[in-house]
Amino acid sequence: MSGKLNRRTVLGLGGASAAAVLLGTGAWSSAAADTRLRGGYPFSLGVASGDPMPDGVVLWTRLAPQPLAADGSGGMPDKPVKVRYEVATDERFRDVVRRGETTATPELGHSVHAEVAGLQPGREYFYRFRAGGELSPVGRTRTAPAKSAALASLSFAFASCQHWKDGFFTAYQHMAAEDLDFVVHLGDYLYEYDQTNNKRGVVLGDEFKSETERLDRYRLQYALFKSDPHLQAAHAAFPWIVTMDDHEVDNNWADELSQDNDDPALFLQRRAAAFQAMYENLPLRRTAMPSGPDVRLHRRLKFGDLADLTMIDTRQYRDDQPCGDGSKYDCTDRLDPSRTILGEQQREWLLDGFSKNRSRWQILGNQAPMGETDLDAGPAKKLFMDPWDGYVAERNAVLAGAAHRGVRNLVVITGDRHQNYAWDLKRDFEDPGSPTVASEFVGTSISSGGDGADITDEGRTMLAANPHMKFFNAQRGYVRCTLTPELWRSDYRVVPFISRPDAPISTRASYVVEDTRPGVQPA
Repeated sequence: MSGKLNRRTVLGLGGASAAAVLLGTGAWSSAAADTRLRGGYPFSLGVASGDPMPDGVVLWTRLAPQPLAADGSGGMPDKPVKVRYEVATDERFRDVVRRGETTATPELGHSVHAEVAGLQPGREYFYRFRAGGELSPVGRTRTAPAKSAALASLSFAFASCQHWKDGFFTAYQHMAAEDLDFVVHLGDYLYEYDQTNNKRGVVLGDEFKSETERLDRYRLQYALFKSDPHLQAAHAAFPWIVTMDDHEVDNNWADELSQDNDDPALFLQRRAAAFQAMYENLPLRRTAMPSGPDVRLHRRLKFGDLADLTMIDTRQYRDDQPCGDGSKYDCTDRLDPSRTILGEQQREWLLDGFSKNRSRWQILGNQAPMGETDLDAGPAKKLFMDPWDGYVAERNAVLAGAAHRGVRNLVVITGDRHQNYAWDLKRDFEDPGSPTVASEFVGTSISSGGDGADITDEGRTMLAANPHMKFFNAQRGYVRCTLTPELWRSDYRVVPFISRPDAPISTRASYVVEDTRPGVQPA
């Protein structure tokens, strides 16, 4: 990618100062200014782009002059507001290539999802919005390469699990300064819990004490999380490809079942509210607009001839976790061949994609670890039931299906665990002699779990109990991935603390996968 986005534009200069910095020769005329919004700067939650295609991206913002208004409205009036946008090849907007107008409605939380097409493949663009007489910060995005483009390299980062109350999002401060083509977020963008007892030392009102269940409360929770300037900076710097895990709705939910086995009808109402707020606050295309308690998040994106990224949904269509969830010894139900974490239709869609997509690297964007996680170094197995260890037959079917369909290199990227792993994926973890058929990189949390540690007692046990595990770390951070036709490299970028701001970042370890050689190796 060329250049770095000016930090002043990323972090959001509002009002007249923003206009002075951002207006270039391609600026809107003052005669076109629209009605001012009362109560503050409307772009307090920043800007974002997502789901890059060769000819365009989706551009996002949400108008919120009072982002933490207790009713979740963001301080917006109960009426639609026109929002204009521009896309240019330069950050001062001297060369504007697209202009448009859309309407932010109260029904969708005054969010904007402008799907811009007609752009050139594989190039950098800058974008901004105008509403209420104010200009937004400038965002930078990048279109995907042409589908047939022969790529020499591709670079992206993946992250997950950002609990606002657990500490600062310092990892995003550093991610925003990376040179990346895109970012993948693998879920737990939000946590549904009380945020008043937080490690940031911020005093919040009683409206943040309740667990998040209603639409107004989900909107408010998103506004709190998205108020973090480093999260806003990372969104403004790159296009994001996002999905959900469990905490966007409720811990360890499964299809129509909540963790506490609430009335399924009531839980579906909660799910509908959670999905709507998720759509309102993330750079998702119209294809991901929810219909009540249903949303389609599994999708494919192609990056030239080098990589296909398949995002899957392991929450919405799954069976209930076996043996009562949690970590269990000797749970034979997890081996039941009928158990599914994907649902039949999504599984067949995934396998069909393996047949059709022939890029060098097949990337699976996955929420909870696919590899086996034995928590007992002795002869017995103690496994978590929520991830793929609770759905063994389907894991085996996916891995066998990829091999049967001739997938050249399958690499799974995963969040959820608040720990870093690099490990091999076996054809069948029940067979000690089973061959390695794919690779998985599990990324730690941005902040969930607090400061963390390089190695823990649990980590030592896991390394002893899981011979396919090559690396363990429990610090906070993200994973930076660089792909070439010959090699995949994953750099585990970690910070030593998040309980206070401005931690430095370092690369704790790097692991690689060689073309046509499944399994991870130290770089």
